[in-house]
Amino acid sequence: MNRFHKILTIGLLTTTFTACQKDFLERQPPNIILESQVWNDTRLITSLLANYYDRLPAHTQPDVGADVNATPQRFTGWTDYAAYDEAMWSGNNDGPNNIISYGNDRWRLWDYGLIRDINLALENIETKSTALSVAQKTQFAAEFRFLRAYMYFELVKRMGGVPIITQQLIYDFGGDPSSLQFPRNKESEVYDFIASELDAVKNDLGNTGSTTRANRFAAMALKSRAMLYAGSIAKYNNRMGAPIQTAGGEVGIPAARAQDYYTKALDAAKEVIAGPYALYRANPNLGENFFEAITKKQSNSEVILAKDFLTSKDKRHGFTYDNIARNIREDNLSSSNITPTLNLVEAYEYLDGSSGAIKTRNTANTDYIYYDNLSGPFANKDARLYGTVIYPGTSFKGQEVQIQAGVAVWNATSNNYQIVEGNTLGALYTDGKLLTGSSGPQRSQTEVSNSGFYLRKYIDPTPLSSTRGIRSDMWWVRFRLGEVLLNASEAAFELGMAAEALTYVNRVRERAGFPAGSLTTLTLARLQNERRVELAFEDHRVWDLKRWRIAHEVWNGSASSPDAVMYALYPYRVIRPGDARDGKYIFMKMVAPRFRAPRLFQLANYYSFIDQAVINNNPKIVRNPFQ
Repeated sequence: MNRFHKILTIGLLTTTFTACQKDFLERQPPNIILESQVWNDTRLITSLLANYYDRLPAHTQPDVGADVNATPQRFTGWTDYAAYDEAMWSGNNDGPNNIISYGNDRWRLWDYGLIRDINLALENIETKSTALSVAQKTQFAAEFRFLRAYMYFELVKRMGGVPIITQQLIYDFGGDPSSLQFPRNKESEVYDFIASELDAVKNDLGNTGSTTRANRFAAMALKSRAMLYAGSIAKYNNRMGAPIQTAGGEVGIPAARAQDYYTKALDAAKEVIAGPYALYRANPNLGENFFEAITKKQSNSEVILAKDFLTSKDKRHGFTYDNIARNIREDNLSSSNITPTLNLVEAYEYLDGSSGAIKTRNTANTDYIYYDNLSGPFANKDARLYGTVIYPGTSFKGQEVQIQAGVAVWNATSNNYQIVEGNTLGALYTDGKLLTGSSGPQRSQTEVSNSGFYLRKYIDPTPLSSTRGIRSDMWWVRFRLGEVLLNASEAAFELGMAAEALTYVNRVRERAGFPAGSLTTLTLARLQNERRVELAFEDHRVWDLKRWRIAHEVWNGSASSPDAVMYALYPYRVIRPGDARDGKYIFMKMVAPRFRAPRLFQLANYYSFIDQAVINNNPKIVRNPFQ
């Protein structure tokens, strides 16, 4: 008998012998984790928490649905940044440029799958975590409750009041599903639940110093935001000619609650402000500093909570690949999809406090204003513009982003300029100098800016991050001190505490280059603009306009509206030999090429329609207004 047969025989004998033992078929499979193991292993519970953090809705349009347990490998919903007034779509197809009106289900969210999973986790922590200490169980339970409160905020800001479910619902298969059917809570009750939950868990969360797991300051940052929303709805919804509400309060908050909510928002914000955070000020270049305040992961004193991505764990996304400026892309496919609009750029004031409108014509409107360089119109602007938008004459990743639409050739006979634009990016004019920049802008070409600007915020400067094979691990900031200071300022203003409100907003402005105490008086419109420029592309704009109840006024669907229509700015090199203006630059404002339909936000858009399937399954669910 050879050696192989001896081994095989011994193996069979051993198998026969052990098969007779009682515990052979009861042994634990090495590739299956039992439920009892999960709730007694802190590493496995932490992994479950990570999955739930990933499943929180992000950005303007939630990307949750069929595979709720999937871990997103990208920023979700980012194309919607081109669907409002921060940017337009310069990618392939018309995309968000041709939104005739916003759909009634555009912001719909009814994800009770995550709510159920969190409720189940809380029950299992309580009943099955026998190996964990009381302190460990308390801390994990607090973190699950934070996530549940966060999820209810994402639900209520889209849908109004929703059923508050805090325990798993189990069907008995008896044919009567009524025990599983709950009515909608009032909108105010959902906000009250969020506040009470966050207050209850804030001191148990732990995670001190973490930017990726919730601690007490993240809880208060969420409370500050949620209570500000509730206060705004209570105040401004009731100032509408016909308040948007339902008879049972599922939609609409009584005006009398506004002061209470604003007070809670301010108190929560103060807890964060008194904490260990500070506005990021590490870089003396104020524009670069603002960019780093959002994007730098290490030694960042401002970020409170972020959704992180890690190349080392192959958790990456393609946001930079899809949106990096055309001439500095590292891949031959995709770039420049969402490009900021002139509308947003002009919201950034000049540091002397004057309007941010770009000056293109002289006072008498008889001639252009001539600039010595491409960045001339943007000199001495709010530094947050540089940290957010790549505009003509600036660089990224150490490379010039070459933005020039064409040349303006003087015709002495007709006494005007002939505009010449090249069809080829980077093309030269007959004088041997640049005709059209290698990053455009161009009027009809895709994947090159059609607006005259590119996005800087959240674009990863790491080498190869805009390639398909590498991609980016740039994080997504959920909460930072800059927002909390603006929350505090608005809440204080609404409470009649103007002097205190000014201290908070001026701190934010000073970091952007404005002199200390640059604002001496405050209006809601001023605060609204501060939020627009500070928080651009951080998923605040549409929700802010909704809670102030002005979205239907700003995006009114009119082709003559300076807010509903998206605008572009195109720079041209002047060719006028023998004249002092030769070689200078002029700028032209225009409706953004490829922009098709003015933004139209209707009253029905304030609360998304509830899916008919939800109503069919639960007759206790009240429809939203206009539905």
